[in-house]
Amino acid sequence: MTELTDIYEPRDDAGDDEMSTGEWELEGRAGLRRVAGLSTELADITEVEYRQLRLERVVLVGVWTEGTAAQSQASLGELAQLAETAGSEVLEGLVQRRDRPDPATYIGSGKVTELGEIVRATGADTVIADGELSPGQLRQLESKLKVKVVDRTALILDIFAQHARSREGKAQVELAQLQYLIPRLRGWGESLSRQAGGRAGGAGGGVGLRGPGETKLETDRRRINKRVSKLRREIAAMNTIRETKRGRRTANEIPSVAIVGYTNAGKSSLLNAITGAGVLVENALFATLDPTTRRASTPDGRTFTMTDTVGFVRHLPHQLVDAFRSTLEETARADLLLHVVDGADPAPEEQVNAVRQVLGEISGRGDEPLPPELLVINKADVATEVTLARLRHLLPDAVVVSASSGSGIPELVEVIADRLPRPTTVVDALVPYTRGELVSRAHSEGEILHEDHVEGGTRLSVRVRPELAAALSEFSTNGSVA
Repeated sequence: MTELTDIYEPRDDAGDDEMSTGEWELEGRAGLRRVAGLSTELADITEVEYRQLRLERVVLVGVWTEGTAAQSQASLGELAQLAETAGSEVLEGLVQRRDRPDPATYIGSGKVTELGEIVRATGADTVIADGELSPGQLRQLESKLKVKVVDRTALILDIFAQHARSREGKAQVELAQLQYLIPRLRGWGESLSRQAGGRAGGAGGGVGLRGPGETKLETDRRRINKRVSKLRREIAAMNTIRETKRGRRTANEIPSVAIVGYTNAGKSSLLNAITGAGVLVENALFATLDPTTRRASTPDGRTFTMTDTVGFVRHLPHQLVDAFRSTLEETARADLLLHVVDGADPAPEEQVNAVRQVLGEISGRGDEPLPPELLVINKADVATEVTLARLRHLLPDAVVVSASSGSGIPELVEVIADRLPRPTTVVDALVPYTRGELVSRAHSEGEILHEDHVEGGTRLSVRVRPELAAALSEFSTNGSVA
């Protein structure tokens, strides 16, 4: 198996006696890792085969249909990282060069035989395919290999299920899992069907003419569809709460920044570096599923919010994009997108393209275009000078930072301040000292051009938004608002 590159690991601040929320969660995750050596099992829950993943010793298999050999190896390397994040031990990897995946077995009968020999030689109990398998391909591979077979989509869903913490996140993951499961339900034919008795077979029916009733498979499919409908209603209700919170921020006209990027690019570390949020930072893929919003300030005193969002990955399952739509749409409502790029990754430009593809899909489902994008190359402290020089050439408008060491963070905040929308209305006012709340709002929501404390109150020349301009107009000194 190709050896994986070193992954960025955040540094803990020495001397901190109290643990942050993120550190407590990280410690909890470390204490709940999967135990190696347990056998892979099929859990019979609804009288059909329900694919509960318990991955231990796995062999990877991929199909190289386009791109270079290096890109194919990088994709399989990323699959290995995903498998390890899910709690697996990767034993071996196999790539098949084909024009397109085999419709029956994904890799072709010859490679299936070779893969079976590798599985038996290594003692693996699970095979993970670097792509989404059809139900037929899944059945064929398991029938021939005699071990559990899962695909990239199921693996990512399993990681999401492990990392979801909030009620909304858990509901979104369950919805995605059920949407993936429905076409892959398997039963045992009509032997488990519910036979129609008496006159239930229809008019004129009798012995030998009454057909089977609803099978257990159909019953389970109907129950899952009902559960999907219920989850959609619950997520819609949670989205209403999210809209209410967003509406408050909009009413206060606070600019917003959404942090997006490839998984494990350092988005949460960047949020902590700028706002001191203390959210979970883990050296693992998809460590963040639940969005976190924190306040921050520009150097000139303007307040804005920053939202950390779920990371993206190549071939992100469409079930997840659909289930997390309400969360991902936070990006489309922001005033600025902070697109974080992993500067230590061997092929960061591919990560940029993958993120932009998902963002384009989100934008295509809404009525609003995507906000302006600011590229941020993170992990400059572990990237080589050659890599950084190449990235500066490929992404000339990007800001280079290290969220771990703090290098470049002040410059990044300056650029964010320049990119955020500014208040447009200039007001000259003499605000009485008894109305100090207006002066406070002018400092937090506007841009102070001039301020002087005189006998009658605070003389202000300030650039603010229309709502605050209306409140200050009562004390305007020039009789009009510019």
